[in-house]
Amino acid sequence: MCSLLACEEGEGQGEAVYDPTPYELSLPWYFPDNIRLPEDNPLTEEGVALGRMLFYETQLSEDGSISCASCHQQNKAFTDGKQFPVGLNGGEVDKNAMSLHNLLWVSRFNWDGRDASLEEQAVGPLTNPLEMGLTDVNEAVLRLQATDNYPNKFFEAFGSDSITEQNLLKALAQFQRTLISDQTKLDRYWRDEYQPTELELKGMTLFYTHPEPSQGIRGANCGDCHLGPFTGGAYEGFSGFHNNGLDTDASLAEGLASHSGSNFDQGKFRAPSLRNIALTAPYMHDGRFSTLEEVLEHYDEHIQMSNTLDPLILEASNQAITTSDSVRLYLLPEEKEAVLAFLHMLTDSSFIQNEKFSNPFK
Repeated sequence: MCSLLACEEGEGQGEAVYDPTPYELSLPWYFPDNIRLPEDNPLTEEGVALGRMLFYETQLSEDGSISCASCHQQNKAFTDGKQFPVGLNGGEVDKNAMSLHNLLWVSRFNWDGRDASLEEQAVGPLTNPLEMGLTDVNEAVLRLQATDNYPNKFFEAFGSDSITEQNLLKALAQFQRTLISDQTKLDRYWRDEYQPTELELKGMTLFYTHPEPSQGIRGANCGDCHLGPFTGGAYEGFSGFHNNGLDTDASLAEGLASHSGSNFDQGKFRAPSLRNIALTAPYMHDGRFSTLEEVLEHYDEHIQMSNTLDPLILEASNQAITTSDSVRLYLLPEEKEAVLAFLHMLTDSSFIQNEKFSNPFK
């Protein structure tokens, strides 16, 4: 197949042929099969390669200074290490940058679940004046159209060298859907390739166990919200959104309520995947906790009561609850140590070093 530019210059035979190569995913057997892939945006080698370029392309910002990768850095599991991302002219948004991985299964995006697809999600940061600051996405389309290389790349990916907003968003989404993390110690354990330490095994049990003090069952209650192989939520509609006791009614952030309009959803935010959690500090939707130890202390001793506090937290304690005014896990120091050891099992070193996900311009 000759490229569009080559054919225009008379090289090759006839007109350029649009013949994209399907992108082959290799997924572990224990990942669910309910992949969310739009029919009008299948994964192709050409689309993914273009999306990777666009993800690192600073011309998608108003002044050409930042890219998607500015706030989603590979060595930090596609977060940025800041409480709040810093965008155009030093502007800060009010939500922590979420890690990007295993997005093929996510059904609602952003902390508040306002977008139902990666194609929709990309419009927000591109046009937010505090982030990338475009007046509209078409501003970036015109810039890319005027370049020597992008029209040909769009032809190879979508069959036309006339760049559109829709195809720009589709390409970004394709690349992000290939960001698969499946090489943690936990993955290797499930594949019988790694034997956890005694401390890691204890932490794993605590992580996935809901405490039942009347039956002598101790647990850290993490797995009630951070589910299955992805250790996260929002894989089935709005089921992965929770009020996890950060604030009282008087100071609850809207969260999911800003999208749903229901007071019942006040203070509910997406339960993120905990893969690579040791690399993605600070934590929570507002980045209020700097360390994993602080996160554990929150769930162990500092749950704030409110009308929408998740029942999974309200009913979780390793001691019989004697008052409705407070909720505590009552974890022992050695149990906290074990949970932390398990959380470090979730680091995927190959994911943060994978050249397929790195900056193609370097």
